[in-house]
Amino acid sequence: MVRLASADRPAVLCLQEVPAWALGRLDDWSGMPAIGAVAQRPSVGPFPSTAEVGRVLTEVHHGLLRSAFTGQANAILLGSDLQVREHRHVILNPFRFRRAQARRLGLGTVERLAWSKERRVCHAVRVQRGNKTLVVGNLHATGFADKRVPDAELLRAAVFVDGMAKPGEPVLLCGDFNVSAHNSRTLADLTAAEWGFGGPTPAGIDHILVRGLDASPAVRWPVERHLYEGRLLSDHAPVEREVT
Repeated sequence: MVRLASADRPAVLCLQEVPAWALGRLDDWSGMPAIGAVAQRPSVGPFPSTAEVGRVLTEVHHGLLRSAFTGQANAILLGSDLQVREHRHVILNPFRFRRAQARRLGLGTVERLAWSKERRVCHAVRVQRGNKTLVVGNLHATGFADKRVPDAELLRAAVFVDGMAKPGEPVLLCGDFNVSAHNSRTLADLTAAEWGFGGPTPAGIDHILVRGLDASPAVRWPVERHLYEGRLLSDHAPVEREVT
């Protein structure tokens, strides 16, 4: 997957649901420097584990076990002409935030427990090319039937990335938002004049929002573009945009 996604040498490549053990291999697979942020740490049931143990256990059946033991991470891969000047991250669903939002949204006990099951993060880098800089944020929001939950996390991520950006500095906010343009109040707010972002993907939950740069419309890869030897490499079609 990583080799295919990086084959045309994008300037920025944002990944989600990366197994923790794979973070150290992204550079070799892609030929691009990778900056990672672990969201869910490797574990065996309630017990902490290691990335390597998670990798070995998952080898039994990737499709069935998925990230049950490996943990999950986000990663931002960068072209060779982009230099990292700063890297930060924020937890999207810490306890106090969940408690306050659960009260506001009227979530029940089962929903509150489900929300706490897996930690989610947004991380961001300030990169420089020549004498210009921009901020790139990458997030993976919680998948939830009640879309107000990932919507709340998306707003938290946007506030974090916006706060990191300097006045007038371009911003990319990318990732698996787990909300679509049709069911997200936050996306509507972010693309209004006050926030100034543009370009949510018309269909789907993976987005590349852009502020302060000219950008082409988002394009989702057709199925045949992410097939390898007849196997679909991801259940999420990659999304790409050209920015200038």
